[in-house]
Amino acid sequence: MIPPFQRFMDDNRTAVWRLLHVLCLPDDVEDCFQETFLSALRAYPKLTDARNLRGWVLTIAERKAMDSHRSRKRRPRPVESAPDRAARSPDGSDPELWEAVRALPPKQRTAVTHRFVADLTYRDISRVMGTTEEAARQNVREGLRKLREVLR
Repeated sequence: MIPPFQRFMDDNRTAVWRLLHVLCLPDDVEDCFQETFLSALRAYPKLTDARNLRGWVLTIAERKAMDSHRSRKRRPRPVESAPDRAARSPDGSDPELWEAVRALPPKQRTAVTHRFVADLTYRDISRVMGTTEEAARQNVREGLRKLREVLR
């Protein structure tokens, strides 16, 4: 028989907290703890077997800790000072880059634009351009090579 959720949480909170304290950075422990028990609460009504509830909730906690570490890589990091000039203009465009794209030969310009602006697959690019998929790949590859040379 599965115990009420509050009793389950009271019985396992210390074990979960200790595990997360070891696996997470100090700033993330509390968030992971809450996310662990929220996930457990969502899944709790569907449980049919109460033999290893502690193992089950510790597995959830471990996965929440891994998610926390993964998301940390995507978070902005503080820096000593901001750069003098933005990498891109406020509207998200980069005039120097787009000038270089416009200077590409037509097939390369079209392929690069379809690939990185329209986010088309090489198969779709080949259909739009009326070429083979390999030709589409080659046009993108050559266009990127020329852009790298120009922008160095």
